[in-house]
Amino acid sequence: MILPLALTAILVGAAFSFTAWKSRQIERRFPRHGELIDVGGYRINALHIPAPLNPALPPIVFIHGASGNLRDQETAFRKLLEGRAELLFIDRPGHGYSERGRQENGFPDGQAAAISRVMNMKGMERAIIVGHSFGGAITASFAVFHPEKTAGLLFLAPATHPWPGGVDWYYKISAAPYLGFWFTRLISLPAGLVLLDGATRSVFSPNRRRDRYVEEGAPALVLRPENFRNNAVDVANLHDYVTRISPRYKEITAPTIVITGDSDPIVLEEIHSQGLVRDIAGSELVKIHGLGHKPDYVVPDVAIAAIEKIAGMDRDLQALAHMAEARLTQSGITEQPATGMMIEKI
Repeated sequence: MILPLALTAILVGAAFSFTAWKSRQIERRFPRHGELIDVGGYRINALHIPAPLNPALPPIVFIHGASGNLRDQETAFRKLLEGRAELLFIDRPGHGYSERGRQENGFPDGQAAAISRVMNMKGMERAIIVGHSFGGAITASFAVFHPEKTAGLLFLAPATHPWPGGVDWYYKISAAPYLGFWFTRLISLPAGLVLLDGATRSVFSPNRRRDRYVEEGAPALVLRPENFRNNAVDVANLHDYVTRISPRYKEITAPTIVITGDSDPIVLEEIHSQGLVRDIAGSELVKIHGLGHKPDYVVPDVAIAAIEKIAGMDRDLQALAHMAEARLTQSGITEQPATGMMIEKI
């Protein structure tokens, strides 16, 4: 009996050591990018690009999705918008290099409040809020609870409404008390490393993943134990939260555009994107045939035009959507979904 117990202890210790070593290795590969800003008892990591001399657009705040960090949206948009507007890319609480803070940061309204405080610290009075995927729930909450700071809203493949079903099993385990601690330190990191390539391809499917996405977007940061657990808590809390809050989307009056694909393998556009357009008066739905879950990378020209339209410029988004559909069809740049760790279709 003593021998099996000793062997188990050795194996557990080895797994803990591997996770700690690999986490440090991931952090060396993807060091903190931005500055830590105290928002009242905890710090948020943010990358602030000051406004140019004569900005063509209002300030813009970008909110990344589940399993992400600020590099995801920065890689998609910084080069396209720098020099045109003040930009703010944020590691959501408990993601990337941001500290988790208080218990309310396990919910979109808590994270929206944290982002509002970062805006205060940077002197940003109002901004266009851009949210991708899970970031869509935070974007909607921001508009509900901070309307005075909301100049407009751009939702990219958002998750914002109650959906039938649940989330993948590993989110439930990782979010669970006690069990989640052990799972994220013994299993999730080594398993995640094996599945990371397939998972990121799945997120882009049926479109081809950007060649350097794994390097530029740094999705491996989510595999660190606390990051993985925080992400799981966020996802596990989402259904009940949007069930409670989504009826309040009717209060939103800011100019709103929703960009979605009809081939999204992760989020059900007929529930979330169409639900937002139903709930938010005057909003516009831009639905692109053949587009998956990453409009920020696959059709960035449409996203930029949407930001410009929110800012008051004359842009025909439906015509741009048809052009994007033609590009996707002509290029044939599609691939089959790969097996990997991802949110179930929500």
